[in-house]
Amino acid sequence: MISKNLSMKNNSKKKKFVFLGDTVSINIEIIVKSHSYLRDKVKYIVIGNKLELEKYLKRLKTNIKINEILDPVSFKDYKKNFINIFNVTNLYKEKYKNLLNQLKLSNQLSSNTKYDLITMPIDKSIFKKKLKFIGITEYLGQLNKCETIMLMYGENFSVIPLTTHINLKDVFRDLSKYKINKKLNNVMNLIKLKMYNLNFKNIIFLCYNPHCSESGTIGSEDTKIKKLIKKNYKSILGPYPADSAFTNYNKNSLYISTYHDQVLIPYKIINFRGYNLTLGLSYRRLSPAHGTAKDIIFKKKSNNTSYLACMLS
Repeated sequence: MISKNLSMKNNSKKKKFVFLGDTVSINIEIIVKSHSYLRDKVKYIVIGNKLELEKYLKRLKTNIKINEILDPVSFKDYKKNFINIFNVTNLYKEKYKNLLNQLKLSNQLSSNTKYDLITMPIDKSIFKKKLKFIGITEYLGQLNKCETIMLMYGENFSVIPLTTHINLKDVFRDLSKYKINKKLNNVMNLIKLKMYNLNFKNIIFLCYNPHCSESGTIGSEDTKIKKLIKKNYKSILGPYPADSAFTNYNKNSLYISTYHDQVLIPYKIINFRGYNLTLGLSYRRLSPAHGTAKDIIFKKKSNNTSYLACMLS
């Protein structure tokens, strides 16, 4: 059991938990590559299976050692020159069940302490074959019984897709006036919270159809969205055509779209130090913008820029 008898201090922002995620990935390589730079800047404990970490480190042929933490809440016996891990025993034969167990524990730790949780990437397909699973953002929302929003924060601009990892043919079902209004209201309230330290001066909504429906000849969705924004959200600009919206941007710009790839494609092309920031939880959850990158495991080609941005944020 994890103690809830906590004493929060001013140094809480310097402590973070890192959910190890899928070990068939570049996750551990990135953590090791970043450790010497981070060890004097932030205290962090990895949440995962110690044996899997040890096997991976042997293949990396690194000299860095592991320190097992028995009390992750207090950070007792923490050693900055080591990879500090809170070991979660693999109880199941199925990989996805063990990862869910680690994720639940990571969520509990951050919920109790309010320390940031950095979640390293997973292969979502192994979950989707066994249960209804959209992604970690949505799963954490289910665990905490709240609505979560994926904000991709970047050094040049940030984005929020109102629908995330769903089939494109299903997006139109979320375009009702009621659903968009509910989501926009949630977004506008959450981005103002001090815990996120966000300062967006330009909030731009992107049209659903090409060329904003060309005066309604392609569809009526954008007309409905425009009326809603004009009535309820004076601080939101648009909706504007997505094909020209990214010609003039700045770091204080937030783009909101109705579906994932409309904003994630330009976001990943133009931003290099971005990360996923989950809105709606009682703590800050961040995640690197890269995936598991199985094709470059042990090839020393991994880029730790996004991970560093998460850890130093």
